[in-house]
Amino acid sequence: MDKDLHELAKSIVALQNEAVRQTLLSWKPEVDRIICTNSKDVNAIEHTLDALCEVAFDDEILILFKKLCHYYYDIDPAATVEYIQFYREMWDTNEEIKTNE
Repeated sequence: MDKDLHELAKSIVALQNEAVRQTLLSWKPEVDRIICTNSKDVNAIEHTLDALCEVAFDDEILILFKKLCHYYYDIDPAATVEYIQFYREMWDTNEEIKTNE
């Protein structure tokens, strides 16, 4: 049974790593495009933030998410705050939330 759990854990980690890799391949160029072109396309920005938040447990993805939030804040501060709150609800631990309150 322990061997089965170990194999299952390895499979989960492999799937997470693949999700991160695919997200970086797909969305890093989009974040760079949005920022470099000074895009104000709210739908594209929010779609990208949604995708990034799904796998923001990874440090590299979190950096992209923060970078795009920082950019988006100048366009729509209220929406940006909502994205940050959504991230915190999804990924912060209870201890981190209590510390930040």
